[in-house]
Amino acid sequence: MTTRIEPFKAIAISELAHRLKADGKPVIHMEFGQPSTGAPQAAIDTAHAVLDSDAMGYWESARLRERIARHYHERYGVEIAPDRVLLTAGASPALLLSMLAGLEPGARIAMARPGYVAYRNTVRAVHLEAVEIDCGPETRFQLSAQMIADMDPAPAGIVIASPANPTGTILPPDEMEAIAAICRDRGIRIISDEIYHGLSYGMPAASALQFDETAFIVNSFSKYYSMVGWRLGWVIAPADRADLARAYRGNLFLTPPSLSQHAALAAMDCRAELDAHVETYRANRAVLLEALPRMGLTSIAPPDGAFYIWADIGHLTDNSMAFCERLLRETFVATAPGVDFDPVNGHRFMRISFAVSTPQVKEAIQRLEPWFGALTR
Repeated sequence: MTTRIEPFKAIAISELAHRLKADGKPVIHMEFGQPSTGAPQAAIDTAHAVLDSDAMGYWESARLRERIARHYHERYGVEIAPDRVLLTAGASPALLLSMLAGLEPGARIAMARPGYVAYRNTVRAVHLEAVEIDCGPETRFQLSAQMIADMDPAPAGIVIASPANPTGTILPPDEMEAIAAICRDRGIRIISDEIYHGLSYGMPAASALQFDETAFIVNSFSKYYSMVGWRLGWVIAPADRADLARAYRGNLFLTPPSLSQHAALAAMDCRAELDAHVETYRANRAVLLEALPRMGLTSIAPPDGAFYIWADIGHLTDNSMAFCERLLRETFVATAPGVDFDPVNGHRFMRISFAVSTPQVKEAIQRLEPWFGALTR
């Protein structure tokens, strides 16, 4: 049986943006959650040294797994055995492994809508059943403990994300604790996408591991560590599912890139450099939050973390894909259509990434203000 999944529509916007750029147009890429900065200098230096001294091969770094385990003790106060850490080629395989090792075929798994497009499509690809729950401003676009308690029948699993994509909202620790308690009582497996941890502008994000040691934790070096192209992530599996997840990983993906593992180990001790990137995103966020109301974009999700603005454009369009394409062609600013993240209500939303440089954000605003002004007139 073939399972059909929807394409990632922001990719089509990005492809158009790259064609326009190749034609000499001054494109600003705000369609993807991709840091404009590169890997930390120590990671790059390590990679150069390894290339000169190590032929490399299929390998999983025990030192990196130990360092990640120590990170959870230092940051969240939780103790995990290093053999529960599996390194993967980015967060996407980590998400897949969590679903394969954590849930039985055909199981129902709940998630917030809006949410990252790959959640529902990965669920469908492995023949699980996605149950999308409409989440709006009243729950800060997040699943709530009450929503999960009210589900009848209870799903086998849930996906939570904090900070979330596309909204940037963070689950307060007491709400995450309540969610964990209900899931424990109802036998619901938690898969927690924590890829944007380290990127917050107020309250820090809690890890699901602080409240549920049976949760699967998905994370990556792509966002906070600014190593998108290195394709390295990890999953923390429950103790009783780690071997199963490792078996899936070995058969489906072998091991992640050796060079990336060497570099990532160095990157984990570059916090001063990486926190400076967060300050850039904080400045970008402030500039956008000040400018967007002048464009008539007054209804947005609270961007507590990550680097996104989820903005309601329903007063201007009922076709966010066409809207974002027109905006790109006329201003050369690339953004993401909301239908990727919410197939029901996303036609009236757009996502703007502020992971670019501050001068680019300011230039984008100079182009967007008159464009939105002309639309409203």
